[in-house]
Amino acid sequence: FEKKVVIVADGIKLNQAPVSKKEAIQAAGELLAKLGYVDDSYADAMQEREKLMTTYMGMGVAIPHGTTQAKGTVKKTGIVLLQYPEGVDFGEEKAQLVFGIAGIGDEHLDLLSKICEMLEDQEVLETLKTTNDTEWVLEKLS
Repeated sequence: FEKKVVIVADGIKLNQAPVSKKEAIQAAGELLAKLGYVDDSYADAMQEREKLMTTYMGMGVAIPHGTTQAKGTVKKTGIVLLQYPEGVDFGEEKAQLVFGIAGIGDEHLDLLSKICEMLEDQEVLETLKTTNDTEWVLEKLS
């Protein structure tokens, strides 16, 4: 059983300068597109999704993704991670970690559970928010 590779080093951007929520979501969408996970229009669907309901999960983590209607624009399942040590305003809260997610069918549910698992580990979570070590992040997410 071959494990799907859903995150690659190029999909991890650490130490990003603070931006607006809209820009952070846009950046995640563009990175997903650049890496071939989605069509260029997917970023728009991520913005739409955010208007319907925030994708802020708590504990400094946001997981923007496209609307259900945008499923057709997903080419393959993948995750990107943008780390903003100073945080991006998601409503009242700041997200230091913005995970962009594109999922085919239910494949992204594995991704989500993996991320949620990590979030339960306070130490890992705090390190993720500040680390400069892409390899370490990759290891934690793979």
